[in-house]
Amino acid sequence: MAHYQQFIKVQTQGKMLHKITSKVASAVAESGIQTGLCTLFLRHTSASLIIQENADPDVLLDLANFLAKLVPEGDRYIHSTEGPDDMPAHIRTVLTHTSEQIPIANGRLVLGIWQGIYVWEHRSHNHLRELVVHIAGD
Repeated sequence: MAHYQQFIKVQTQGKMLHKITSKVASAVAESGIQTGLCTLFLRHTSASLIIQENADPDVLLDLANFLAKLVPEGDRYIHSTEGPDDMPAHIRTVLTHTSEQIPIANGRLVLGIWQGIYVWEHRSHNHLRELVVHIAGD
């Protein structure tokens, strides 16, 4: 079984979902692995990694609005040294994911037709996020 790793940097622009499907697909193609598993790991605690709808942007907007209502910002948190958006960002990350696994068949990610891979920035400011792509297979 072969293994391949790549680190992908994602520059975020504040609170929003950043589509990274093509970057991950490129890493899979570069690996040369035809059948296997792609494991993604986001090395941060205030941003998430999700697989979600990639056709209708209203889905992403509704998700962001829902999570903002579920975990509001404000002065209700003890941890506040990094600003009022930091602790809510940590809670939002706990409720979502920092890793995903996607099968590989015929050298391609086996995503559904309407699925895309996103880094979900939960902080208000821009950040440089790092994603580890680990691919294993034959």
